[in-house]
Amino acid sequence: MSGKYKLKLWYNFYIKLVEFVNLYGGWFISFAFCIYKKIWRCPTISKELAINDQIRDKEIRVISDSGEQLGIMAAKDAQIMANNKNLDLVMISPNAAPPVCKIMDYGKHKYEQSRKEKEARKNQKTVTIKEVRLRPGIEANDLNTKANNAIKFLKKGDKVKVELRFRGRELGHKDIGKEVMLKFIDIVKEFGEPTKAPAFEGNSMVVMIDPKK
Repeated sequence: MSGKYKLKLWYNFYIKLVEFVNLYGGWFISFAFCIYKKIWRCPTISKELAINDQIRDKEIRVISDSGEQLGIMAAKDAQIMANNKNLDLVMISPNAAPPVCKIMDYGKHKYEQSRKEKEARKNQKTVTIKEVRLRPGIEANDLNTKANNAIKFLKKGDKVKVELRFRGRELGHKDIGKEVMLKFIDIVKEFGEPTKAPAFEGNSMVVMIDPKK
């Protein structure tokens, strides 16, 4: 077999190999990775911790149900300890070297976690922003009424956005509008305070008032 013929065979083989990799390489790698995850990785289901026979590591660091550090031991020995106490062996830190597992009542643990999450959601306050609109020439009674409405919002824990609009010639008397805004802030000061000084946004003077804690 001549050297040129061998070279041609190797060249054809190389071309076929490149074509195969281009066509099936990505699929083959993905397939191999899926098999690896299913066979060798600890199976966990959507945020669930690996427990008992789901733990595939040979050696783990173990914490007792009372919080005592038991050191590194074989996973099967730790499982026997958990079984003797009618408890579960739960992997709480899979990325540690070796992984950390704790002996616990997993059902009770999940219940406590669920209860804490519900309490946290219950205690979360949804802060909304209420709007109050004023005019430079607003009457005293109307100003007090709007201020009282703002106080109700602040008592509920809501923020209040106060907007004082100027129209036409009123823009030439911004000092009057500023006096109205400062008076409004003074009325509600026991229940809320401005996040910053009133500022102009276009033809309006605006201030945000946060409820006092």
